[in-house]
Amino acid sequence: MNPVFGPLAASLLAPVLALLPVAVGTDSGKPVSEAPAGDDAARWAVEPETPRPADRANLGFADMVRQQREAERAQQVRIEQRVIIRITPGPVSRPGVPFSRDLRRSLMTDFAERAGPRFVERRMGQCVPVGGIAGVQADGPSRLILFMRDQRIVSASLEKGCNARDYYSGFLVERTADGMICAARDKLLSRTGANCALGKLRQLVEIDPDE
Repeated sequence: MNPVFGPLAASLLAPVLALLPVAVGTDSGKPVSEAPAGDDAARWAVEPETPRPADRANLGFADMVRQQREAERAQQVRIEQRVIIRITPGPVSRPGVPFSRDLRRSLMTDFAERAGPRFVERRMGQCVPVGGIAGVQADGPSRLILFMRDQRIVSASLEKGCNARDYYSGFLVERTADGMICAARDKLLSRTGANCALGKLRQLVEIDPDE
């Protein structure tokens, strides 16, 4: 070989040889596994890493917490507060008004003693505020007299088969969302156990005896 060509060829081939793959062995002399080629290489690149045992444990704990929260929501109990209002027997005398001049106190006596009608029934709304009832008194077989705090007197009929005398000691009624007691909607519970629906409401208006 030409002594000049030898060093020249070596200098030209050195960069090419540097680009060629070199097999590197491990301490045991076995070659390191290379990445697969073609379709296998694509699958190898996108295949997710298998979770380690610690990761699986964390996922299990998260699921357990989620299930516990769902169970707590499912076991929640809705508690509804029920307020029962008692209407005491009446009428109740107004402060500063003599008994003889108190229309509410003397109403029943007037009905019995006065000659001729002194009160007439007039139509009114079929609901009254529960908090506006000052007292109640039975009148006849199936009618109650409600004495209102605004000085009105209201007659309330009871459903068929109910006796007004069962309400001699007042009645209980459940507070409604609107705070009203309405005919054909609400029921009155007496201390004797009677539970009757409220019938029509009428306002009692005193008339002039000379009319």
